Amino acid sequence: MTTPRDLLITTLDVASSRLPGQGDLSLALAGGELIDLLNARAVVLDGDRIVPDESGAVDDRLLNEASAALVRQAPYESVDDWLWRRGRGLAAVYLTDLRSEGQITRRRRSRWAPFGGDRTVLSDTPARRSARERWTSNEPVLTSLGTAIGIRDQEHRQDEQEQQLERLPDVADEAVETVLATVHNAVRDLEAERQRRSIEDAAFDNIWRGQ
Repeated sequence: MTTPRDLLITTLDVASSRLPGQGDLSLALAGGELIDLLNARAVVLDGDRIVPDESGAVDDRLLNEASAALVRQAPYESVDDWLWRRGRGLAAVYLTDLRSEGQITRRRRSRWAPFGGDRTVLSDTPARRSARERWTSNEPVLTSLGTAIGIRDQEHRQDEQEQQLERLPDVADEAVETVLATVHNAVRDLEAERQRRSIEDAAFDNIWRGQ
């Protein structure tokens, strides 16, 4: 399994009561892809620029798609630009992929459920157990990505949330550390944009109502 798949499985596993926004998750999944490409030596970082490395190879369909989507001409693409471009709609792509593999299923709710509809349920597979082991062992990359999208906070007290967001787990690889820090910043930027739009919408509603 790959880091993005482990992250999505973990998110569905431990955050089923309050899933992160698809935008947040998509940014983190794009970061997970880039980290796996770095570990496979399919890319290197030159500062914050992603430079493809033809000597590396990956054995995963979606990672191959990510590799094929890399900008291959100087000055190349920054990590931040990659997250926003590659991350667009990526959560839905990975969800569809896991469903096609049988990793997740849709279970119909009781007909007496107040809102009806189906719900996503994780299958009991080796992939789920592997992701859970990686998560519970506090593996630094998955822990950091989970913290970025808020699922780590759901397992800690409310007064620890800000401290968890500010303290990234120790990562030996400087390039991986750069990617993780950029993911955290991108998710914060997205949340700031949501808040700005919410304030603007509220102001517009007040004007419309003559307040």
